[in-house]
Amino acid sequence: MRNITVTKASMPEYEEFIEAIKPLWDSRRITNMGSYHQELERALAEYLDVPELSLLVNGHMALEMTIQAFHFPEGSEVITTPFTFVSTTHAIVRNGLKPVFCDIKKSDYTIDEDRIEDLITEKTVAILPVHVYGNICNAERIGEIARNYDLKVIYDAAHAFGETYRGRGVGSLGDASIFSFHATKIFNTIEGGASAFASHELYERLYNLKNFGIRGETLVVGVGANAKMNEFCAIMGLCNLKHVERDIAERKQRVGYYLKKLEGRKELDCPVYRDDIRYTYGYFPVLFREELCGCGMRDIVYERLKESGIYSRKYFYPVTSDEVCFKNKYRDIAIENARYVSENILVLPLHPDLEYEIMDEIAEIVTECLDTRTTERGM
Repeated sequence: MRNITVTKASMPEYEEFIEAIKPLWDSRRITNMGSYHQELERALAEYLDVPELSLLVNGHMALEMTIQAFHFPEGSEVITTPFTFVSTTHAIVRNGLKPVFCDIKKSDYTIDEDRIEDLITEKTVAILPVHVYGNICNAERIGEIARNYDLKVIYDAAHAFGETYRGRGVGSLGDASIFSFHATKIFNTIEGGASAFASHELYERLYNLKNFGIRGETLVVGVGANAKMNEFCAIMGLCNLKHVERDIAERKQRVGYYLKKLEGRKELDCPVYRDDIRYTYGYFPVLFREELCGCGMRDIVYERLKESGIYSRKYFYPVTSDEVCFKNKYRDIAIENARYVSENILVLPLHPDLEYEIMDEIAEIVTECLDTRTTERGM
């Protein structure tokens, strides 16, 4: 049985990586912010067009430690989105803070900036929006709200690696932005992540947090953990960075192909791309409009693809606020858009090497399911 996954890890040629890691056998320095770690940190700061960047072991720890670095009082509230990977919410909770969930916009699935102010209380300390599927949040309005109420803005930019917004690297928005370099992302270091920001003080705080607070052979200046990126991962990142533009170009071609195959289907909302954003095409989500194709169409298509060995993803389902770990604590909050999108959206396979014949098959299965439902409903 074949196995067509929703994504596939980008990797350099085997020989390229093997050649790149050879010096490690001479130096035997494979961790503790070695030369490759430092080189990748500089290279990514330049590529992402951000003033400061700190590498960490993964995207979750980048977010969790970035939040920690702001020293928010325990029990403070952070306004965030429920339509995200659970990591976003867990990072808030694990810092002893309370997530306050704001609904999203159906247009691009990002946080609804017009609903944020109604959620602000005397305990609110920050806004944590997410650039979903590479759709950039309304940074101007969010920034204005933050300034008016003296709040910090920390962006989860795990879906927006390499993107620019009106000529600026997305990592320069807000007080900080975090990126994930997980194997499933556009750019990967096998496992890894980074926090981008303008404040060098924040860089120093994160350095201490990710390295036990060690600042010398006999000097520990603070209580920290171990969240450093190792040299093998850094080298994988340096190799992949050489090829990331090629991968983005291939992704763009495939996104265009999907759009042509699915255009004209009024039952579907496909991605819409704005002129003021430079996209890197990490995902291809399709929203099945329940009012036009009925309930459950997303799940029907998901199962039909799976029967053919094609694995799409219900991403994100359920909304993070409704996960069982929160024991129905947030079930009564008004997030109707987020729940609607969560129950009707499907992310289709997309990666630089995805065969066009497979994309034809995926599009055919989607349209066949829609046509069958239309016939059944007598429309």
